[in-house]
Amino acid sequence: MLSEDYKQYNSLLKLKFNALWLILLFLAHQLILLLSPSKLNQLLKMHRIKLIPLAILLILSTSCNHKTWMINHVLSTKIALDSSTEANADKNYEAYLQPIKLKVDAQMSEVIGVATENMRGHAPESLLSNFSADVYQQAGSEYLGEKVDLSIVNLGGLRTEIPVGNITIGKVFELMPFENELVILWLKGDKLLELLQYFATKGGEGVSGMKMEISNGKAINISINAKPLDINKLYSIATNDYLAGGNDKMVQLAQYVKRINTGKLVRKILLDFIKNETKKGNKIESKLDGRIKIN
Repeated sequence: MLSEDYKQYNSLLKLKFNALWLILLFLAHQLILLLSPSKLNQLLKMHRIKLIPLAILLILSTSCNHKTWMINHVLSTKIALDSSTEANADKNYEAYLQPIKLKVDAQMSEVIGVATENMRGHAPESLLSNFSADVYQQAGSEYLGEKVDLSIVNLGGLRTEIPVGNITIGKVFELMPFENELVILWLKGDKLLELLQYFATKGGEGVSGMKMEISNGKAINISINAKPLDINKLYSIATNDYLAGGNDKMVQLAQYVKRINTGKLVRKILLDFIKNETKKGNKIESKLDGRIKIN
């Protein structure tokens, strides 16, 4: 390794060298400013060879860059946040958070409904994705004051399952932890067809208001509200703002003709639906109705 004295000397030498470059550049710039265009042209013709070093000096001085650093190696360690880390906890901070935690836990543990069976999300269709998509379509229709043609929910956005029995507020937060909002958009039939063909390559997604079959990775026998898909028709679709941005490779949804941002959080829509059904004396249930089949 280099000694500290040598490092300091080397740094000082570089500093002096850079200062010299700056001085020479400044003098060259001042010389150019003092000369008229005609005299500068004459000087260039008479001393072309002698001025080559000056040109090189200008090029080199303007091309000097500061040293850049690159990361070429990274080390990381996983630290499990479990009972083994309790000894490292800040007791004062724990005491500060305790009343807040108790309040949040009380809110999250509130039972708002009862599920008749386990609901989880999977392709081609599932109880959970059907339930979620149905709620999307109902909420979109209520917002518009007219029936929305269909709804689309991404299976990857359903982050947990709903087990049979009591449904708590916390469980809905686990299911929908994002701040996604309900969006209603209008999409041409040809773009909708492209989107459904993409769904077919994935084996299905969460939908409501439509049916289709998947054969050899292709979407066939597509119907919207019991009518064959019309590539020239404009369809209204209830979905979330994440998908409406073309995410999850659903790029066609971003090619809408019209879009309405409802400002309603999807999580709150689900919470309100469950609460309202409970008030009516109904339990939360879903069903498989063949909206997406694989041949």
